[in-house]
Amino acid sequence: MAEAESLTGSSPDPDPDPDPNPNPCPICLAPVTQESYLDQCFHKFCYNCIIRWTNTVARKQSRAPSSLNCPLCKTENSSIIYGYDGTSFQQHYVGKNMGNSEFFSEAHRYRLKCYYTEPGNIADKLHVSRYWKSRKYLQQNRFLPDWLRREIQAVMQEEDVDIIMHHILGVIESLRSDWLKTSRPSTEMVQEEFRMVLSEAARPFLTGRTEKFVNELELFLASGLNIDAFDKAYAKHLGWKIPKISENNDDDDEPIEHTCALPYLYILDEESDGS
Repeated sequence: MAEAESLTGSSPDPDPDPDPNPNPCPICLAPVTQESYLDQCFHKFCYNCIIRWTNTVARKQSRAPSSLNCPLCKTENSSIIYGYDGTSFQQHYVGKNMGNSEFFSEAHRYRLKCYYTEPGNIADKLHVSRYWKSRKYLQQNRFLPDWLRREIQAVMQEEDVDIIMHHILGVIESLRSDWLKTSRPSTEMVQEEFRMVLSEAARPFLTGRTEKFVNELELFLASGLNIDAFDKAYAKHLGWKIPKISENNDDDDEPIEHTCALPYLYILDEESDGS
């Protein structure tokens, strides 16, 4: 009897059932259906849940909001990303129809889409390493101001970004001036300084997209291409065929032939630059 009690007493409690849904929708607490993400913090919700949340918040305000604070982290977001199928996605803009905005062109939409993809080995194809080793960073890039303006407009989804553009351009020119005065600094040191200083300059404006922005800036500078050629090279590498991604393209441009290199959605629970 004592032995039976001992055996009974020594039996460990059964483990609780594992959580069958470790990442539920934060709003309905059920499994996420029709995944959607907020465009700055990338927190995930059911599409219908976050739309209802947006509408509820809007009804409590005297005027239609132009942004939405994340229910989880309170980060300000301007759109909801949904319908990602492996190659494309849709966006619902809070309080405004960006698709009808005159400044937000097909090229802007293409560049914004790049921020939700992983470009793979494009740095090798655009010779980023050679750009730093050959000290081409000491040369001015006459295409940079226009590229910066469009890039910041696409990321921030705002038209008037000239102050930010000139701020970042000034930081780049200041670095270039300092490097010209330095007796041949190491390639690694120059590249690291570039990324660190540009990240600090851009982060107050681009927040969670800062690291990706610095990556894209480095790619553009290293490519040595004008904006049209850069867009085409980038799209071809990703396996995208985007009609008239630049307003300056000629109608008789040859189509880009490619083998599809499927990109994937770049989603993190926290800011993508790890800050």
